[in-house]
Amino acid sequence: MALMVLCAGVAIPFCAQPSAAQGTTLYRLETTCTIRGGAPQDCVVEVTDEGDSTVYRHTIGSRVEVIRVSDPPLRMGILDAPSGRWRQVKSAGARFSTNTICYDDRDLCVINPNHLNSVREERVDSLEGRDLVGVRFGADGRVILTCYDEGCEGLK
Repeated sequence: MALMVLCAGVAIPFCAQPSAAQGTTLYRLETTCTIRGGAPQDCVVEVTDEGDSTVYRHTIGSRVEVIRVSDPPLRMGILDAPSGRWRQVKSAGARFSTNTICYDDRDLCVINPNHLNSVREERVDSLEGRDLVGVRFGADGRVILTCYDEGCEGLK
């Protein structure tokens, strides 16, 4: 399972799971996250390969936010902690100048320079001169729109 979403031939990072890592750990990163546009906080991102899914578990203090990407077909979900159910992610974006990945109009943002640098290295031609790459997901969780830079204005 790749660590990124492929949208119109461009790799975009994302993923997560509720329980402790059950699959192969891909990496662990101590970084900074924000929740709902709040102040930056220390967080730990643990990424695991869960068979047909890649799971990104964001631990921010006592709070845990989990994003899961599965395929085929490509789907992205976020764990609703109170209910224990997955809901579809509505949008996501990667801003290379700040090494930031955000989900659902900045409900959760994480700084992940290692991952975004590897995305840039793998997609030099597609991403040259680009700073922002965004995706919008349909009700079924599949990608319905990919945008770049100014083309992402209004993407929520």
